[in-house]
Amino acid sequence: MTAIRPPLRALAPLLLAGCLGSLRALADDAIQPTADILNTAQAFLEQSLHDQSHGRTEIALGRLDPRLRLARCTQALHASQPGGTRLSGHTSVAVHCPDTAEWTVYVTAEIKVFGPALVTARSLARGTALVSSDVKIVETELSSLGHGHLQSPEEIQGMAALRTLPAGTVLTPSMLKAPRLIRRGDRVTLVSGQGPIQVEMLGEAVNDGVRGERIRVRALNSQRIVEGWVVSTSVVKVTL
Repeated sequence: MTAIRPPLRALAPLLLAGCLGSLRALADDAIQPTADILNTAQAFLEQSLHDQSHGRTEIALGRLDPRLRLARCTQALHASQPGGTRLSGHTSVAVHCPDTAEWTVYVTAEIKVFGPALVTARSLARGTALVSSDVKIVETELSSLGHGHLQSPEEIQGMAALRTLPAGTVLTPSMLKAPRLIRRGDRVTLVSGQGPIQVEMLGEAVNDGVRGERIRVRALNSQRIVEGWVVSTSVVKVTL
């Protein structure tokens, strides 16, 4: 039986489709997959955060333009960040191809860093002197706090609220101040000396002062102006 061969005209479309498919495959092999770029950026950020001993973190990478066509890199991709770049909030990573392709892509990222922070356990009025029971430690997104945060109840000892603070407020240093223990015109006790031998005399504060602050005091017995450090309410330590 004689085999029936299809005419060449009928085979042409099939041959053309096969050739086009092979060309597309070759072209795709020559293009760097965007997934490789994103994976490199992700691994770099994870390692950087680990090296800095951050607490729990979340990394959300930005999207790359799907139309991006970069020559495939024959070497391992390299990721970096300029000095001083933040590892929290909005940031970016430079992913670089070190071979002859010589391209660099910047991948944006949003990094959330979580850790312990002091939060008010109840509403606090302005001027309230804080104690340990006024706060609690809660895991908080720290990357959203632009003015720092407090972590330990010891940090609030002797501090007062600068303004009304609702319950659940994450405390930052700018919300607190050391209360004035001594006001101008107050009668104070001037203490001089160390150990068992100390000299005490009465004085009058020339200016206000908080704990540890250096203030001027007029000694009442001599009217001499001296300087000393506020120790507590009505007590100033001086060196005579």
